Amino acid sequence: MIIKNITSFGRSGVSDWFLQRVSAIVLFFYVLWLSLYCCFQTIDYTSWRALFALVPVQIATVLALISLLVHAWIGMWTIATDYIKPPLLRIAFEVVVIAALGVFLLWGIHILWS
Repeated sequence: MIIKNITSFGRSGVSDWFLQRVSAIVLFFYVLWLSLYCCFQTIDYTSWRALFALVPVQIATVLALISLLVHAWIGMWTIATDYIKPPLLRIAFEVVVIAALGVFLLWGIHILWS
């Protein structure tokens, strides 16, 4: 029981469900905005770099990245609890997923803000 409480992101099924939906909505609007931008603008390296140099775009991108990682974690946790029955194997899988998502977050922030 304690392992389930530690590895669950939202601490309950309802909050996990809510976080999954909110993160999906954030990702939808970010991808929609980026797609529309790409459709109506000429994209080259200079314009792309200028776009992502804007602080509001950087903040929106970090928010989208965090939403993607939250969404991925809840999905991977659900898959792990449903299909990986041995507790040690499941915990090992979850630790690897958490480590990978942490690296992706730090890497994404480093790319955006450097």
